[in-house]
Amino acid sequence: MKYRISILLAFLGFFAQAQEQLTLKDAVNYALQNKAEAVKARLEVQNSEYQIDEVRASALPQITATAGLTYNAIIQQMALVMGDQVQVIQMGTPWQSSAMVSLNQQIFNQAVFTGLKAAKTTREFYKINAELTEEQVIEKVANSYFEAYKTESQLTTVDKTIENTSRVRDVIKSLFDNGLAKKIDLDRIDVTLNNLKGNRQQLINALQLQENALKYLIGMDMNQDIELPDNTFEVSKHALVDESVNIENRTEIKLLEKQGELLALNKKAINAESYPSLSMTANFGYVGFGNDFPWFAKSPGAAWSGASAIGLNLSIPIFNGGSVKAKVKQAQTKIDLLEADKRDTRLALDMSLKNAITQINNSLITLNVQKENVNLAKEVLTNIENNYKFGLATLTDLLDAETQYADAQNNHTNALLDYKVAEIALIKAKGELKSLTQE
Repeated sequence: MKYRISILLAFLGFFAQAQEQLTLKDAVNYALQNKAEAVKARLEVQNSEYQIDEVRASALPQITATAGLTYNAIIQQMALVMGDQVQVIQMGTPWQSSAMVSLNQQIFNQAVFTGLKAAKTTREFYKINAELTEEQVIEKVANSYFEAYKTESQLTTVDKTIENTSRVRDVIKSLFDNGLAKKIDLDRIDVTLNNLKGNRQQLINALQLQENALKYLIGMDMNQDIELPDNTFEVSKHALVDESVNIENRTEIKLLEKQGELLALNKKAINAESYPSLSMTANFGYVGFGNDFPWFAKSPGAAWSGASAIGLNLSIPIFNGGSVKAKVKQAQTKIDLLEADKRDTRLALDMSLKNAITQINNSLITLNVQKENVNLAKEVLTNIENNYKFGLATLTDLLDAETQYADAQNNHTNALLDYKVAEIALIKAKGELKSLTQE
């Protein structure tokens, strides 16, 4: 019994989830948590922490323990002349063993220190890149979301048109049954109604494809049902624009600036190859040798001796054939190329801001015109319906009015989509796409 109740509760929970509306905010936040691009960008930031640890480790003491065991099957001999006699001396013993602990510490190495700065800057670069990736995901999701809602709105318009046309068809059928209408009028209205039903099925198919595309963009299971709220196409206040928006706050600019820092550090690291480096080494251990196996052997079969050394290593580059100079020039060329990219990006962002402002203002004008046109088309349709009932208008006039009213509604829906797309472009141009996660 408990098992059946658990299954029922789980089913009810899934059903409630399936019926939950998917707002733009929900879609964007879902994408930022589940879409592969956003997930990989966060992993890149996490990986940059490991890169810092790796570079930092090269500046810390490097301690190594080594051990070795050697059996000299044939021992080399050396001849020594002592007076008038030649004596042959055996060089070494059959068994040799060693156990050492070595330490190496960088005291001055400009390449290592520069690498540590570069690693920290790389972490900041990946953080900004993650922000840019999230903004790109938000823009794609928002545009796909509005495309799906546009089709859903068109489907609603077709449903209303079918409902209205069916009502007119019933009137014509009643008039035909009473001998007050022609058979051709009934056939024409039936053809119109069938065409509308065919258009409705096409819109259903298109909506399914667009919803699947939206699910893919946000990383949602394809089997999950989604429903878009009715207020998706509400006109917001984003049209009120301050044209003094500073494009330097755009993520694209910040990313290029951070990339410039990395290139400057790369040039500095190459220059560091010409600097002297100083390190300290130290080792301590034991060396064993003898005729017997040295481990655990007692004298005189084997003997052990302690060994230790401490030293400084100074490396001064003198001549490298000009390779460092050539690499420095290459690094500077990359910096110059980036500066060209910065100038072009600033120009493009400034253009996108101006275009977004122009586009949204034009979209608002078109939207108001289409809204007024819908009201006029509806009024015309109502008048012609009344005239048709009293024989003062033809069926052609009625069908034309129906078509014009449906076209006006679809044009209004298209104008709403154009406005919302322009709104997204404006929000992006202002560098405020993240605001869509909070609306």
